[in-house]
This record gives sequence, C-alpha cells and structure tokens, in this order.
Amino acid sequence: MMQGAVTVLGIETSCDETAAAVVRLENGRAEVLSEQVASQTEEHALYGGVVPEIAARAHVERLDSLVKLAMRDSGLGWGDLSGVAATAGPGLIGGVMAGLATAKAIALARGLPLVAVNHLEGHALSPRLGEEVQFPYLLLLVSGGHCQFVQVDGVGRYRRLGSTIDDAAGEAFDKTAKLLGLSGQGGPAVEREALKGDAKAVELPRPLLDRPGLDMSFSGLKTAVRRAAEEMPLTVQRRADICAAFQAAVGDVLAVKSGRAMALVAETTEKRTFVVAGGVAANKALRARLEAEARHHGFQFAAPPLRWCTDNGAMIALAGAERLRLGLVDGLDTPARARWPLDEASASMTPVYGGGKKGAKA
Repeated sequence: MMQGAVTVLGIETSCDETAAAVVRLENGRAEVLSEQVASQTEEHALYGGVVPEIAARAHVERLDSLVKLAMRDSGLGWGDLSGVAATAGPGLIGGVMAGLATAKAIALARGLPLVAVNHLEGHALSPRLGEEVQFPYLLLLVSGGHCQFVQVDGVGRYRRLGSTIDDAAGEAFDKTAKLLGLSGQGGPAVEREALKGDAKAVELPRPLLDRPGLDMSFSGLKTAVRRAAEEMPLTVQRRADICAAFQAAVGDVLAVKSGRAMALVAETTEKRTFVVAGGVAANKALRARLEAEARHHGFQFAAPPLRWCTDNGAMIALAGAERLRLGLVDGLDTPARARWPLDEASASMTPVYGGGKKGAKA
C-alpha cells in the first residue's frame, strides 16, 4: 500500500468525450488539480448518434494536447506524478485503445506505474470527488450504456444486485431525443423539453414494476414513445408532453426499484448510504426524485457534482489513485476491453443479457 499523497494523471476515451485530469488523493480526500474535456457533439450530430470510427480518430487527434494542458494547469511536472491511469474498458474499442495506448506510452517514457481503470469503476467512485463518501454504499449506476444496482464494499469490491435487461436508461433518453427530432445531446435535450410539458397528457408504461426484483427494462418504453409520436401530429406542445411523460416514467421505474434495493440492503447492513452516479444522474428532476426516495427509506444520499456525472478524466484519475494507493497496478501488456463488467463473477454466472466473444455485457 502506498503511503502519503497519491497524484495521478487520468485519461478517459471510452465514448465521445476526450478527457484528461490530474487528481491528488490524500487522507481519503480527493483534490482535482486540473481537468480538460473535449466534446465531439458536433462531429456526430449529422449521424444521429456516436460513430465509433469518428470518435476514435477524434481521440487520437486531441489526446496529446489535452494531456499537455492538464499537466500545465496542474502546475506539476512529470516527476510529481505517482502514476498514470486510463480507461481500459468497457467502451468503443477504438477510443479505449487510443487512450490506453497514450497512458502506456507515458508510463513507459516517464517510468510511472500504469493503472488500467474500469470505466464503470470510475463512475462508481466518482461521488468521492465531491465528498468523502464512506464504504460500503448502495450504488445506482445510470448512464448511456449501463443501468444497474451495485453493492460497493470497497475499491475493486462490487456485487451486482440488479440491472437492465435491455436498454440502459441513458440510451432510452438518447433514442427518445432522436425519435422526436431534438438537437444536441439526448439526455439534456429531453430534460429541457420536459420542463415545458405535461407528464399526465401522455400515457406511457412503467416496465417491470409489476414484477419483484431489481431488474429493469427501458426498450418497451422507447417503443411506446415512438407510438405516441406517431399517433397524432407532433406539435411543439405534444413533443414537450411526450418528453415530460417519458422522464416521469423513467423516474417512477428508478425510484421504485431504488426503494426495493434500499430495503434489501437495509436487511444486511447498518450503513445506509445511497449513491447515484453516471450521466443520467445529471438530470435534476430524476436526481431530486431519487434523493427524496433515499430520505424516505432513511438513507443518506450522495451523487457527484453535476460536472462529474458525465464521462470525465477526474473520475478515472481518482479510480487510478485509489487503486494505486492499494498497490494495484497493471502491466504494459494490459489489453483494451470492449466489455468489462464491474462484478465479473455475476456477469459470467448469471448474465442478464448478452455475451459472446467479447465477454459478458452486465
């Protein structure tokens, strides 16, 4: 175990955000010394979604300058770093390879330890960027590619309690935005429209709420949105109403399932902390709904500051620092992984969906 302060450069390239940050971890407290993020929203706008080849190329073009800016803004030299961390999966494999190769090159050239970070672990630990959230805690990881309940007992110690069996909540937000012709990033676009709509004006389903357990489903909800958009003229108000109804439906599913998860956890531990992380945690309406649910069940609520909900380098640097502090380092032959569940044992033994040559999805 490494003693004293641990300072790590973190690189994130799993999807369409190129990011680099420097984080110092000391006495359990994280300090973000610098961070840089370059979005690719404009590059993918014409295609209605992220194009993997375009994303990978953009990462390659921007990484060197972003790393230099992050190091400059931190006021540190290479000799001040304890190590370098990068997302090694899961994600779009071209982007993951670009970021991991950059980190490997820095580690080799500067003689620094390499930490290959699971992107989901970055999200799982991200609330600790804003405050000293103590282990263990119940995590709802809700993003564009993932939606699951995880018992977090410590760094590298995760147990899946439930997951989506098809689309993630964030993916459903993105597809809803595309179906309704909204511009910009899907989640924020739907959230903005929902503020102008009446959720009761459109009836949408709440999938799997009539079934016990913590598994979720959002594919049918997305289909219901398509039908609602096609059954009558899509006026400006109709579109806003659909967005409000969709957001309310997602909120109901997440709140009810979260309540069940908290009740389950409360049976086995006196430590009652409910953490929400991932891009969808930036949705203010859903965040408030989940915080109220936590209070109702007697749980302390924690979530990352809004800027660290979506993909960012600071969470990767923090996860790298946490692992490095425990002596968990990786070799330069560590591969990039398109799929990499947090709880690999559960994903392999009881996958909720998918599999194949690339490994279990969840």
